Amino acid sequence: MGDYSSLIMIALMVVVFYFLLIRPQRKRQQEQVQMQNSLTPGTRVMTTTGLFATVVGIDADDVILEIAPGVETRWVKAAIGRVLTPVDDAEGVEDDVAVADGDVVETAEQQGDNQDSTPKKS
Repeated sequence: MGDYSSLIMIALMVVVFYFLLIRPQRKRQQEQVQMQNSLTPGTRVMTTTGLFATVVGIDADDVILEIAPGVETRWVKAAIGRVLTPVDDAEGVEDDVAVADGDVVETAEQQGDNQDSTPKKS
């Protein structure tokens, strides 16, 4: 009876590992591949490195992304981290203000505007 209980415990551990680790990872990989295969020109995306761009063209294993007007780069499909929805774009960083670690950092243009003003005396 003792031999069977150890075999049951090992089998139970294998089943637990499968449902807690292997199956969710496989599901995420399948969703990622499906998302990469469903890309179409005009789709806003974010790469795994955090670059925001628009899909311009699609080849077999890579995509052409427009990162600025007239600036196109070629990336492998696996580098596409997620597809952005209009809600994601609205929550993104504003052009005028950059956010770093929760602090608002002025852009160079804003800093230039502040240099023209004279400091107030208290």
